[in-house]
Amino acid sequence: MKNKLLLPATCFVLLLSFKVLSVNGQASFDLETGAVGTGYNNVRIPGDQGTLFSFKDDLISKTEVFFRLRANYTIKSRHTLSILYAPLETISKGNVSYDIFFEGVTFPANTDLTGTYKFNSYRFTYRYEIVLKPKFEFGLGFTAKIRDAKIAMTSADLESEKANVGFVPIINFRMFWKLDEKFGILLDGDALAAPQGRAEDILIAATYRVSDRIGLKAGYRILEGGADNDEVYNFALFNYASLGLFINL
Repeated sequence: MKNKLLLPATCFVLLLSFKVLSVNGQASFDLETGAVGTGYNNVRIPGDQGTLFSFKDDLISKTEVFFRLRANYTIKSRHTLSILYAPLETISKGNVSYDIFFEGVTFPANTDLTGTYKFNSYRFTYRYEIVLKPKFEFGLGFTAKIRDAKIAMTSADLESEKANVGFVPIINFRMFWKLDEKFGILLDGDALAAPQGRAEDILIAATYRVSDRIGLKAGYRILEGGADNDEVYNFALFNYASLGLFINL
């Protein structure tokens, strides 16, 4: 519980600090929520010896409510620093007609199983706005991402899990088309592919400016990626129906 509250509290403290210290900068706050469902989630642990199965097709996953919290600070319109807290946890249940060997434990066929998939993300981003025009904005940057991941399986008698905390560098981008004084189209995200795996977290949304300080957004987010090595084989895709509120301080 303490870890879940740590980054939101940090965001709040930093935003207050930004507001007090702001001279040439602009602080803002972005809250996103909605529904997230599993597109696919294929798992084999260990990656070279485990049983390949799906948290989406073999076990049944349910749609979950999600939230994401971001604090931004923009300096002289072009330099943006941000921190993001993006938790994700889904539960899958069911049984299969074959044994599953998962992280040192064999779950017998036709056993009722519960799978937990956690992929919490903590990110620090710097982005530079390359294009800054009245109707169009485009920026590129770098995201330092800390992933707090866990894949677990339990039955009435057995349990096993694989947990991992690690650092991932990602490219950040943002494009914004201003359609008129109220409406716009936003495309932004983090993405990178490498031999060790890949990661994409991309949002496309319509935006509506309520006032100079408050705006709304609604759209679709995709979170996809994974890794293939001796320890873990896991590739997953999640679909988000997203609603958001952003506030300039």
